[in-house]
Amino acid sequence: MIQRTFTALLVAIVGSAVMAVQAQSLSATKTASPSARAHVPRTPDGHPDFQGSWTTETYTPFERPAEFKDREFFTEAEAAAFAKRSLERFLDQPDTDAHYDNSIWMTEKGPKGMSTLRTSVVTTPDGKIPAVNEEGRKRAADRAAARRGIGQYDSAQTRGLSERCIYWAHEGPPLLPTGYNNNLQIVQSPGEFVIIPEMMPVARVAPLDGRPHVGSAIRNVRGDSRAWWEGDTLAIETTNFTDRTAFRGSSEFLKVTERLTYLDADTIKYQFTIADPHTWDTTWTGEYPMKRTTFPMYEYACHEGNYGMANILRAQRMEEENARKAATAAAAKP
Repeated sequence: MIQRTFTALLVAIVGSAVMAVQAQSLSATKTASPSARAHVPRTPDGHPDFQGSWTTETYTPFERPAEFKDREFFTEAEAAAFAKRSLERFLDQPDTDAHYDNSIWMTEKGPKGMSTLRTSVVTTPDGKIPAVNEEGRKRAADRAAARRGIGQYDSAQTRGLSERCIYWAHEGPPLLPTGYNNNLQIVQSPGEFVIIPEMMPVARVAPLDGRPHVGSAIRNVRGDSRAWWEGDTLAIETTNFTDRTAFRGSSEFLKVTERLTYLDADTIKYQFTIADPHTWDTTWTGEYPMKRTTFPMYEYACHEGNYGMANILRAQRMEEENARKAATAAAAKP
């Protein structure tokens, strides 16, 4: 009964959430008006002050769905229907699935809707990521070949980086909406810009003092970020990734350029450009609006070596031992 009431309530409010967002959604595809720029918070040195709590949550698809081919924007009715279907799919989990607890634990504090009328976060003409080039396909095949013959339960090192609480692809750069825990915190000073995502609370620090990137021999799964001002827009360039970052199949030569611009005091237009000639022959871009939140961001508390990882490996060792005992017993039979 509790779950049915909860589901009905969310389905009922998503329509109003979608329409409330759409009142400003078209502005998310344009430049902020002079009046909007005049009312954004600013630091003592005159730059926009992005500090605070923000959310990236949206039902806007990352790539354009086939049903909206050649359509850059939804109508308001289509956006409302798309968000409603997305919510229904999210809640359509069996009551017996104890891990997800009927989606309750994955629900955000506020109702999720469409943050823009765009039919995709990706802003290429067809709303799709460009095809991976020959070098990128070969690298993907080599990676797959290297994984063959290595059991996924052999050790902690054979588990995924996100499961090991090292790196989640959506935490960026680029920052991307995800299924839940879409919140982030921004801290800013004259010399540094810091982004702390909720899902994996590792502070990404982008110096604003003009220093160059570190040498190419120094690499990080989150890359090396440097920031600068372009008028009222904050730009961040990140390079020096590792080959394990592999954002959408990228190489260690990935370069991500982000731009944050206030549309109004409670909305940031977030744009990103992806460049990696070792994976795609052309650059590609994306954008969506971030919305300010008023509630605190809580600790995600995911860390490598958590009990879930230990239990996964322990259970596998037990299964292997049981199989060995069964094989030994079978061999001993006359």
